[in-house]
Amino acid sequence: MQIEKTAVDGCVIVRTRVLEDERGFFLETYKQSALTEALGRPHRFAQGNHSRSRAGVLRGFHAEPWDKLVAVYSGRALIVVADGRADSPTFGAHVAIELGDPPGRRDRVFVPAGCGNAFYTFTPVDYANDVSEEFNPRTRGGFAWDDPFLGVEWPDRSPMLSAADQGLARLSDQFPDHPAVRRWRGG
Repeated sequence: MQIEKTAVDGCVIVRTRVLEDERGFFLETYKQSALTEALGRPHRFAQGNHSRSRAGVLRGFHAEPWDKLVAVYSGRALIVVADGRADSPTFGAHVAIELGDPPGRRDRVFVPAGCGNAFYTFTPVDYANDVSEEFNPRTRGGFAWDDPFLGVEWPDRSPMLSAADQGLARLSDQFPDHPAVRRWRGG
């Protein structure tokens, strides 16, 4: 198992080694000691979540005040993490990784509290995330998936979205005076 840093501060990819034979495969989904060492701080998971989505669905960006460890257990999806933390040195940066069935990878992505995560499904997908706090709908936040400030190259410009995700404001509109947003706007 290897832990790889990304362009988003605190977001890491948990690279797994897949052992395959004629019966199928086996892998470690994460190792607490390796993740703790990479993060430089202890962590814990308080709740596990599983969703199933049809092909062509986009969920997010969802941003909550808890850490997440995400995975695609079946199907193939593009996972995107965007830094929505105004006090972060990587505010507005994003990382995209294809997870799941080949040609995707069976890795996991650690999303630090306050960052937004979204995913687009190329095929039907079983998506899982372990979170460091129990769900509280009052603390759920997010931002628009198609904010040009983020510069995400989505494979589909007209994905299937929930009404809640359609109603999310752009990150750049939530923080119009942030230095990164002002630079992006040319001001």
